[in-house]
Amino acid sequence: MDLEEFRAFLGVVETGSFLAAATSLNMARATLRRRVEALEARAGVPLLERSARGVVVTEAGAVLAARGRHVLQEASALVASVREIGREPVGVLRVLMPMGLPPHALTPLFAALREAFPRLSLQLRFSEDPVQGALEDVDLLVHFGPEGPEGPWLSHEVWRLREWLLASSAYLERRGTPKTLEDLAGHELLAWAPPGEDPRVLPTLTGESIEVEPTLVSADVHCLRQMVLAGHGIGFVPDALLPDPGVPEGLLVPVLPELVGRQRGLHVVFPAAQAGLPKLRAILQHVRAFAERSAALRGG
Repeated sequence: MDLEEFRAFLGVVETGSFLAAATSLNMARATLRRRVEALEARAGVPLLERSARGVVVTEAGAVLAARGRHVLQEASALVASVREIGREPVGVLRVLMPMGLPPHALTPLFAALREAFPRLSLQLRFSEDPVQGALEDVDLLVHFGPEGPEGPWLSHEVWRLREWLLASSAYLERRGTPKTLEDLAGHELLAWAPPGEDPRVLPTLTGESIEVEPTLVSADVHCLRQMVLAGHGIGFVPDALLPDPGVPEGLLVPVLPELVGRQRGLHVVFPAAQAGLPKLRAILQHVRAFAERSAALRGG
């Protein structure tokens, strides 16, 4: 099949109209329509239906769209990998990351990469759920947890985070320190909302879970951490165990660390077809080295 036919078809599926797709792809509408019709002829079944509400995807079209995205990702990755074989890390690396990673961790990592590879630049985007985003224009994906994107992606765990309850010492002096799980009901709880998980359910170290009623829920880990530092409540957040710049040691205090919490991995994934790209290998090596140095500094 013609990849440009796939691209035109997916453009219509994602925008909901031929006009919007043509504009998005910078293509004449007649050309786009011709390519979609050619793809329908190859498939032998209708992929799109025109109605008063606009363009509607058929059942067959929905299946093809889901698979077609992977085809385009793989094709783009394959071309890039061939083009850059044997080259030093150069050009733009497009990275999709989860919201709320600590800036004081990203800043030195970016500086180290720039120093080592001055011809490599980064294009960072952030998402509440990177795994479910549009990945056609992504070289490298960072996400929490083991479930990566569908399709031919290679996954590497680069960091182990500890999820637990944290509060500022000032908050605990004002409201008291919980001694039991039942004590949490009398406190302001701030909860992280990871993709696909219920922030009202906290895990325990015994494998069970407890239900709570948070007063604030957010997918942005950094925002929640700042709320905790400001003394607004007890936060259940993933913690890289890195010191916060300008924050005195001991200001953040673990709450019920022997009862509530779990480990969660931070993963870096990239298309399998790009496994040999120098810039991806370099990024992965530097992220791992940075994580190892950080772990050594914190005694982990």
